[in-house]
Amino acid sequence: MARNKFDIDENLESPFDIKHFRRALVYIKKQKTPMIVAFVLSALSAGIALSAPLIMQHVVDVTIPAKEAWPLVGWSALMLATIVVSVILATIRSRIMTRVGQDIIFDIRTDLFKHLQELPFQYYDDRPQGKILIRVVNYVNSVSDVLSNGIINFILEILNLLFIGAFMFAVDAKLSLVILAGLPVFFAVMMLLKTRQRRAWQAVSNKSSNLNAYMQESISGIRVTQIFTREERNAGIFTRLATNYRREWMKTMYLNFLIPFSVDNLTTLVTTAIYFVGLLAMGPAEVTFGVILAMSSYAARFWQPILNLSNLYNSFINAVAYLERIFETLDEPVTVSDVPNARELPPIQGRITFDDVTFAYDPGHNVLEHLNIDVKAGESIALVGPTGAGKTTVVNLISRFYNVTGGRILIDGHDIAEAKLKSLRSQMGIMLQDSFIFSGTIMDNIRYGRLDATDEEVVAAAKIVCADEFIREFENGYMTEVNERGSKLSQGQRQLISFARTLLANPRILILDEATSSIDARTERLLQKGLNELLKGRTSFIIAHRLSTVKNCDRILYVADKGIAEAGSHDELMARRGRYYHLYTAQKMEA
Repeated sequence: MARNKFDIDENLESPFDIKHFRRALVYIKKQKTPMIVAFVLSALSAGIALSAPLIMQHVVDVTIPAKEAWPLVGWSALMLATIVVSVILATIRSRIMTRVGQDIIFDIRTDLFKHLQELPFQYYDDRPQGKILIRVVNYVNSVSDVLSNGIINFILEILNLLFIGAFMFAVDAKLSLVILAGLPVFFAVMMLLKTRQRRAWQAVSNKSSNLNAYMQESISGIRVTQIFTREERNAGIFTRLATNYRREWMKTMYLNFLIPFSVDNLTTLVTTAIYFVGLLAMGPAEVTFGVILAMSSYAARFWQPILNLSNLYNSFINAVAYLERIFETLDEPVTVSDVPNARELPPIQGRITFDDVTFAYDPGHNVLEHLNIDVKAGESIALVGPTGAGKTTVVNLISRFYNVTGGRILIDGHDIAEAKLKSLRSQMGIMLQDSFIFSGTIMDNIRYGRLDATDEEVVAAAKIVCADEFIREFENGYMTEVNERGSKLSQGQRQLISFARTLLANPRILILDEATSSIDARTERLLQKGLNELLKGRTSFIIAHRLSTVKNCDRILYVADKGIAEAGSHDELMARRGRYYHLYTAQKMEA
């Protein structure tokens, strides 16, 4: 559980290898056609641009000495044409690759989101939401350019080097060797920096993730922060995290800038060496000034692709750190899913059996042990007991939000582990204590779990749970826009809307987890009348700390000591004078 903190770096479960990049090629292959077109345009643009030094050499060595005015104008016009055509082709290519990059982002982000929708509750229990969000948004953005432009540019720069090398050797072989003499030094620098760069980018990724997680947590808890006047303390925490990020970023940039710094200096040294060898060692008899001028131009052009390749390498090292995170998320196992040959759960009556069920969130720390419960169809069951005893765990296992560690759970004799999840959960209505409201209208929120419901059915569900009255008090009624988490609504209003959403699904099994905890006593009494009608013929599980709300349930199960400590009706348990009796009596005295 240490991973579930904003100030803990997430170490990678597995090191990066070439398999990650091969997996990335799946997204690239979808864009094969536009990328080929872009590559052809890039090659044409580069080839046309490489003819400029040859034109310049001819003008310096032939046209100018011959004092030919009109040929000089013609050659100048031709050089201008090469520049214009090269720029036009590069612009078209840039537009194509912009679209390709966005399509790759869309595909990766969609796959990530779909996978996150299927991951079990345990995954979200183990890490802050901010560290999940940054992978879907920031990391995907960071890798898109490398997976689109990066690959084309890499191939193109290699071809550029080959073309430039061919042009250089065609002009002068000896001066070409002078230009190539700097390559061993460059490769030595790259080898020294390679490992350090990858580690540096991983550190940046960690600090960025931590910072994002704390920002998300702080925004979600801003009301609590202001209630307890924690603004100054929280600002200090943020400053520390931001400082850590800044420090790692600066270290990484220092390493990154070493490569272009090395290339720039090598280019200067090689250009100087060309003039030295050409003018002093070889002399005018062997080489003309036009040749030296052309070769110095090719030297700059030769080292520019190398600088570009080094920048691409930096981008690739950066992208590798993010790809590791992205594929780590995509590789996160969906532990709660349809098993092979899973069957559709037929329309259920609602009999539920816990057969020797054991469950642990963390291995070796059982929450429930050898639990046996048999609930008849249509029976109402109350789960009571101390906080942390496992009441919510019981209903989460019925919904199969977690897999049991041992034993099995049956519904109408069908093992839910072998049933398709959709066919199971579509027949259940679950009202959680945390009433989450989505951004949109109140109508949309109630209809969230049953999109085919009519407006009349939505209103009917709201009336049953006593939400209709306060909804109609809003200026736009059911079409009132609410913010994420329902910030414009009271907590009780949010719970009633969530109640209506659950009831609209018309479930065969109804689970109410502290469903009335934020509703005032008057509303609860009104709501209870509707619930009594709704619970008829449905199997229901009700978790409540206020025992007055569960007195009328068919059976009350007191959950404690990793199992069921007591079971019976309200009258039976009161007559037994056990744990339930003492808990109920204590609440009556407090009231």
